Amino acid sequence: MRGGTSRGPFFLEEDLPVDPEERDRFLLAAMGSPHVLQVNGIGGGNPMTSKVAIVARSSRPGADVDYLFAQVATDRAFVDFSPNCGNMLSAVGPFAIEAGLVPAQVGETTVRIFNRNTATTVEAVVKTPAGVVDYEGETAIDGVPGTAAPVKLTFLDAVGSKTGAFLPTGHVREFIDNTPVTLIDYAMPMVLLRAGDLGMSGDETPDELEANNSLLARLETIRLEAGLRMGLGDVSGSVVPKIGILSSARHGGTITSRYFMNSKRCHKGHAVTGALCIAAACRLPGSVAHDLAASELSSLVNLEHPSGRIEIDLSIDASGQIARASLVRTARRIFEGKIIVPASAVIAPLEGIQQRGENAHDHHTPTALLRRPSYVDRDHIAP
Repeated sequence: MRGGTSRGPFFLEEDLPVDPEERDRFLLAAMGSPHVLQVNGIGGGNPMTSKVAIVARSSRPGADVDYLFAQVATDRAFVDFSPNCGNMLSAVGPFAIEAGLVPAQVGETTVRIFNRNTATTVEAVVKTPAGVVDYEGETAIDGVPGTAAPVKLTFLDAVGSKTGAFLPTGHVREFIDNTPVTLIDYAMPMVLLRAGDLGMSGDETPDELEANNSLLARLETIRLEAGLRMGLGDVSGSVVPKIGILSSARHGGTITSRYFMNSKRCHKGHAVTGALCIAAACRLPGSVAHDLAASELSSLVNLEHPSGRIEIDLSIDASGQIARASLVRTARRIFEGKIIVPASAVIAPLEGIQQRGENAHDHHTPTALLRRPSYVDRDHIAP
C-alpha cells in the first residue's frame, strides 16, 4: 500500500515468523536488502519505499489494532523498529478494514491504532461511504500525484514518544558542536537546527544536501551527541533521533524544513511524525523553530518542504500544552498477493524445508518455501 508519501508491504502479524530474528531475516529477503536497488525483492531502493507495516488485532483497551513499523535498510542487513512512520500509518486504517480486523461503518469508520514502536495511540478516520473503504476522492497531498480520499490522523499522546519527555534534556535550547539546537520529542525524537547556523539557506534540494559530505559528517556528529543527551544511548546504528534543518517560510507557510531520514538521505517531502514534532516546536518559545516560525501563529502550522506543504492542526489545552495533533493524508491499495522468500535467506540451518511441487504459482514452482511452525499446511509465503 501507499501511505502518504511512503510505500511498502502490509503484513498481518500472524503471517510472519514468530521468532524476531527469523522475522527480520524474512523482511530483509522480502525487500531485497541489503542492496541499494533492492533488485532481489520488492523494495524501491529508497528509504521512503523500503518500509513495512505489521498489523494485528489489538487486545489493548482503547485500541482496535496494533501497528508495528519497520524501516528496512537498503545498504545493510538491518531492520529498525525504533521509529514510527506517520505516512505508512495513514494506510493502517484502510488495511485493517480490508483485512477484516475492524468492521466498516456506513459513511466513516474510525480505527484506533496503537503504535508499538512508540506506545502511542492514533485515531484514523477512513471514508467508507457504502460500508467499504473508498480510496477515490478529491484530497491532494504534496509529494503524491493525483487525488484520493482523505484519511484524518489524530495523534492522542505523542509527547515523549521514545524518551518519555517533551524536552528530554530539560532545555529548550542548548549547544552541540558550537551549534544551537533544540532536542525535542513529540511523535518523533528530533534534533532541530537553523539552516543559517550551518551556512545554508534552508531551501537546498535533497540532492544538494546529500552531495554535501562535510555537512552530512557534521550532522551525524551532532546527532550522535544528541542521542546520548536525550537518553537514547549510542544511536550510530539507529535512524532515531532524526534531524530537521529549519529556515523561514518562503511561500506563505509557517516554517521551512529539510528532514533527514538517516545520516545520508534527505526526505524528498517530509515525514508526518517529523512534521508534528516541528509544529510542536514552533509553539515552544525559545526553541530554534520558534525563532523562525511566522509570527502570527494559530492552531494551524503549515510546514513547507521540498515537495510542497503539510498542514498540522494542534489542539492546545487550558494549560497551554499540546493535547493532540491532527493532519490529513491519503492512502491507496496497490496490490495484494504472495511474496516468495527463499528459505535459505530466513532459516539457518535449513531444517524442515519442504518442496512444494504441487504449488500452482502461475508459471513456475518456487523452491524451498518456508513453513510456519504453527501451521501444518500453510506455506510460509506471506500474503
